[in-house]
Amino acid sequence: MFEDLRWFGLEWSEGPDCGGPNGPYSQSERRKFYGDAFDKLLAAGAIYPCRCSRKDVMEALSAPHEGEEEPVYPGTCRPERVLKPIDICDSMKPQADRSRRGLVDANGGRINWRFRTPDGESVAFNDGGFGPQHFTVGRDFGDFVLWRNDDLPAYHLAVTVDDDAMGVTEVVRGKDLLTSTARQLLVLRAMGVTPPAYFHCPLVTDEAGVRLAKRHDALSLKTLRETGADPLELTSV
Repeated sequence: MFEDLRWFGLEWSEGPDCGGPNGPYSQSERRKFYGDAFDKLLAAGAIYPCRCSRKDVMEALSAPHEGEEEPVYPGTCRPERVLKPIDICDSMKPQADRSRRGLVDANGGRINWRFRTPDGESVAFNDGGFGPQHFTVGRDFGDFVLWRNDDLPAYHLAVTVDDDAMGVTEVVRGKDLLTSTARQLLVLRAMGVTPPAYFHCPLVTDEAGVRLAKRHDALSLKTLRETGADPLELTSV
């Protein structure tokens, strides 16, 4: 990606390849940041343990196939009331050499940690690319995983923590993540963090309107570069 970005003439003042004041820049080195955020959300009762796998959720919803969006969680493991850490520890036990993030259930099964969304709430924000956006909790998305059962932070936790810690003021990404932004705004609010501005861009598609991706055998920028393509021609399409 660094090579692709430089090919397009982009430059940056800090990052994993050149360092800077907001490092470390590799998520594998930022576990403490994610762990601190997890503990804060746990103390606030914003998350709860869940034994359901993605397969379990799909089967519970009788979905015919898996889409790209995470299905709306049916609430199988959601407690009726907000749980505090002491409530959770009464029914869970820590694995060896792990913190509360690595709890297992009474049968030794590993768990995910889900964010408890405010059911029925409307999440609205003004997107720099697509204008006003509105999503309804329980219809457009439900409780989502923030810490995975392999004891790693999930995407929605990692990116919100990084944006806050690194002082990010504007996030630019594809329109397929508009719903993800609604989720992340709830996480940021629970952490007491002011959100950045968001700008979502149209996706690059093929002649049939299908998003270019590796699984569709799309040409990579590296391949285009090696065939002598001009980056100016690509950016003007």
